[in-house]
Amino acid sequence: MEENGGQSPRQEYPHPFVHQVKLNRVERIRGIILGSILFPLRVTLTTLLFLITWPLARLRLAGLSQEECSRPVRGWRYWLLHPIVWLLSRAVFFSLGFLWVKVKGRRADLKEAPVLVVAPHSSFLDMLVLLPTQHPTVVSRSENSNIPVIGALLEYNQSVLVSRKDPESRKKAATQLNERLTSNGYWPQMLMFPEGTTTNGQALIKFKPGAFLAGVPVQPVLLRYPNKLSLMHTTYLPVYNPSEEEKKNPGLYADNVQALMAKALGVPATDYVMEGGVPVSKLGGLSLPLESPARATLSLLQKAGLQTPDVEATLERMSDRCQSEVQGSKVCAEELATLLGLKDREMAVELCALYSKDESVNIRQLYLSIAAVSGFVSFKSMLHSAFSMFDKENKGSLAAEELSGLMGALLGFPQHSTADLYKEASPCTENDLLRVLTDHPTYQRLWNEYLQPETWSPLPYTSLANGNTLNNNGNLHHGNVHNRSVHDSNGSLHHSKKFH
Repeated sequence: MEENGGQSPRQEYPHPFVHQVKLNRVERIRGIILGSILFPLRVTLTTLLFLITWPLARLRLAGLSQEECSRPVRGWRYWLLHPIVWLLSRAVFFSLGFLWVKVKGRRADLKEAPVLVVAPHSSFLDMLVLLPTQHPTVVSRSENSNIPVIGALLEYNQSVLVSRKDPESRKKAATQLNERLTSNGYWPQMLMFPEGTTTNGQALIKFKPGAFLAGVPVQPVLLRYPNKLSLMHTTYLPVYNPSEEEKKNPGLYADNVQALMAKALGVPATDYVMEGGVPVSKLGGLSLPLESPARATLSLLQKAGLQTPDVEATLERMSDRCQSEVQGSKVCAEELATLLGLKDREMAVELCALYSKDESVNIRQLYLSIAAVSGFVSFKSMLHSAFSMFDKENKGSLAAEELSGLMGALLGFPQHSTADLYKEASPCTENDLLRVLTDHPTYQRLWNEYLQPETWSPLPYTSLANGNTLNNNGNLHHGNVHNRSVHDSNGSLHHSKKFH
């Protein structure tokens, strides 16, 4: 696929998880010279300051019972230690090169806005925003509590800790957040990064609802790094008071605040999120990876020297394998190399990594996801094959779980939110699913945009022995998609994917 600034032809917005730094020769030379002097000095100063801060941070809750730790710190532990730790924290960022922070606007007090929502979140250095906001409490991953110094500072901050992998931890964190945000000033102001992960700042990804669950007013805070020296500009926007509808719908509340902040930043507000460490966009509940595993697979096959006839033959072999093996069967890297005709086992391992965390891959997922974007297999034929594979009892319709598996195989990524699609396609026969995926205003975008073939050739389709159809196009290449409109026997106009 051609490079185009990190944005694929099927991405509506800039890729928020790819950061490109371009330095000219003078900047590189200056970086080498100054870095060789400043880097060891900065590391030494930062380490020294952390060693001083560590015991002071632990002292804040030292000797307190678990019940006392569950209440906000008061008395000498606050008025004595708070300014000391604040000054040490500022010194840490000063030693890292953040000589000053420009602040615009007024920070709302606790009763005006119990929570500050900050975006975009670009790196751990964004924690510098805690200083002009006077160390509000934060939400952090529970794993961070085990990091030296960082764990002590989280304890000092009385942070809400949450494990993303533990549903019970997430429920507990949501309860804590609600209690603190509705405490009417009993707990200190909170600061949250609603994106939930770091990006390159070129777009705002979908806000998580945590900061908006309580339905209390929030103050949006914008972060900018206006120059290459990474000096921070902080802008306080007016307090956002939610409507009654937004209070009842945290998702709507989060989306509206995201749109407001994106407009103020001059960047797009997207529906991109991170799922299982993979950046995806959302479409009707479906999760669409920004980097399609199937397209990456086709690119690797081309890199391995496979020509169009080789890829066509590979698809036929995989189709036969799917029909003969038990459903859900996996193949290891060695088997995959043989199946694809690869001489290099390492490339097979690389292909497996696109779909799973071990050196194996579900053959149905591999076949269907490649077939969906290759342009070699007709849409209707491919969907028929997929339906047959997942209709385990041959009853002519899919259960909700089977539909999730089918869509996960087509997209090359697990799908856990297919309830809306299942409702639209109910009772989810093959014809019902075909109808929704081709006619529904939301889901037809899946095929018209996301799963458009990498290339298109005007040459006709040919039939395979197993009933699938392949087109006799030329060599596989990556670049712009060339769509062609054709008319079927009924006179209906279709685009490059033919409905037979």
